[in-house]
Amino acid sequence: MGAVDTQKELSVYESMAARFDIAARKLGLDEGLYKYLRMPNREIIVHIPVVMDSGRLDVFDGFRVQHSIARGPSKGGIRFGPDVTLDEIRGLAAEMTWKCAVVNIPFGGAKGGVICDPHQLSQGELERITRRYTAEILDYIGPERDVPAPDMNTNEQTMAWIMDTYSMHVRHTVTASVTGKPIDLGGSRGRREATGRGCMIACDEALKRFGRSRESTRVIVHGFGNVGSQAARLMHETGYKIVGVADIAGGVYNPRGLDVPALVEYVAETKTVSGFPGGEPIDCLAILEQDCEVLVPAATESVITSRNAERIKARILVEGANSPTTPPADEILFDHGVFVVPDILANAGGVTVSYFEWVQDRQGYFWTEADVNERLKHILVSSFDDVVRYGEKHNVNNRIAAYMLAIDRVAFTMKLRGIYA
Repeated sequence: MGAVDTQKELSVYESMAARFDIAARKLGLDEGLYKYLRMPNREIIVHIPVVMDSGRLDVFDGFRVQHSIARGPSKGGIRFGPDVTLDEIRGLAAEMTWKCAVVNIPFGGAKGGVICDPHQLSQGELERITRRYTAEILDYIGPERDVPAPDMNTNEQTMAWIMDTYSMHVRHTVTASVTGKPIDLGGSRGRREATGRGCMIACDEALKRFGRSRESTRVIVHGFGNVGSQAARLMHETGYKIVGVADIAGGVYNPRGLDVPALVEYVAETKTVSGFPGGEPIDCLAILEQDCEVLVPAATESVITSRNAERIKARILVEGANSPTTPPADEILFDHGVFVVPDILANAGGVTVSYFEWVQDRQGYFWTEADVNERLKHILVSSFDDVVRYGEKHNVNNRIAAYMLAIDRVAFTMKLRGIYA
């Protein structure tokens, strides 16, 4: 492999585009469809005036990118953070298109974000930012247009504010305008655990291919937010040995296995994994390189790169985060025989149960958690099999197979619909 442009390697959009290009070439995609699918359908930039608690007026920048509406309303989370960029949102919106297509649910992809530091803002300031952001993009969202969801630094309460703001403007309650809401406001049972549960289901299916048991499988989880903590808890409960966990402040590693319930309680009290007494402290990036059979990167983008991919010891990589592995790292992992369950499959449990929530809201009838989990498992197991078979048929790795399958499905829909002119 030649020299790597570090800036491009770490760009979410560049990573998505590089993988799209490979998959599109292998599919022999028509040049016109190639251009159309590679670019977003719409990019919205808004400037959000907010009166802060001090009485000072501040202005925050916000984005909403809708990549595709070919297969249905666009769908994707909204993240708050000081380092949110339009480039990142653009790449993640496209990833959502492919993710929805891989699991064959009737959505396109979108993503949103606001540049702010939620840890420096009061609850009232966050609410005012959220409501004004919603008002600014109101004409472009809704149950039939674009359905937001939580993402980094947003949660059920954020979605409740968005749903209420949208409903106040249209003068009636529209629970299907967002997903990831509290259950009392039309949320779905099983939604909070869905992405972590999806990672566990994907890992179960990967183990079958290696003839391994859960009890003989050591797992490291990088990231202990909602996805990582739920994945670790559910995997521990079903017999996996969780030997390492890390968050942004640090990690803990114990080759004999961690007491995950105690760790969850510790994090609830301290807000960090760092300092947990059940193992040896370890750097949050060094933990990626420790001995294990399964690695679940569930924190943020671009943590496995050309710089550390050769030192990954896991045989199975289950991507709980969006874009945790860069394209140059993909090549290294493939050469080392690592079985990668790519993000657009491994973490699709969240958007799948979001789809279930949208369906339940629209029909006004809600399912039991057992029903939700059973339907989720059916979709993810079928999708896992589809991706692996597609990869074997076309002699490509799982990530390119997932992209090819997704692009093929979206392109087929677009050909059926035709181009309106």
